[in-house]
Amino acid sequence: MIMVPLFMGLILFLPAGSLDYWQAWLYCGVLFIPFFFVIFYFLRRDPELLERRMRMREKIGKQKTIQILGIVIFLSGFIVSGLDYRYHWSNMPVYFVIAANAIVLSGYIFVFLVLRENSYASRIIEVENGQKVITTGPYVIVRHPMYLGVLIMYLFTPIALGSYWALFFFLPLFPLLVSRLLNEEEVLLRELPGYEEYCQKTRYHLFPYIW
Repeated sequence: MIMVPLFMGLILFLPAGSLDYWQAWLYCGVLFIPFFFVIFYFLRRDPELLERRMRMREKIGKQKTIQILGIVIFLSGFIVSGLDYRYHWSNMPVYFVIAANAIVLSGYIFVFLVLRENSYASRIIEVENGQKVITTGPYVIVRHPMYLGVLIMYLFTPIALGSYWALFFFLPLFPLLVSRLLNEEEVLLRELPGYEEYCQKTRYHLFPYIW
């Protein structure tokens, strides 16, 4: 787990060319201070969830492609943010940065609530033996609340890092997640008993009262 913040630091501070990149320090604090509390919580309450979250190899060809594209999006967005700091491409007001970090944190908390509700929230698309449809908590609102939380986090990440330009590199995350969730629904409709009835009851995929 310690490799995640180290890698994040490399892709932010190396392009920035400086450890004075305070926006990156604040952003990393917002992400990783809660991260370790969340890991500790699930180690005690639901270690099986952590095991599922450690699975990285997608089994479906389309999802493998989406996974690769997602890595490209994240790397590009973080690297451009660091370069933006180095070359002063953006002049971001401090209150924008602070407000964006607050929104990122709210997205993170929402994802935590989703994970707490759904022990089957694997990182890859799969249906396990004995898996049940989750219809409580955030799943009452939309079918894919985790993707909603992820969008909140990462669409505000460029602002949190002080970069207008990086926003263009994070925007493709939206259609990518839509493609992923539609493919995931195909799998769940085919393999998870009761999911079709859940879809009829919970109409919205991602955005409440919109879609």
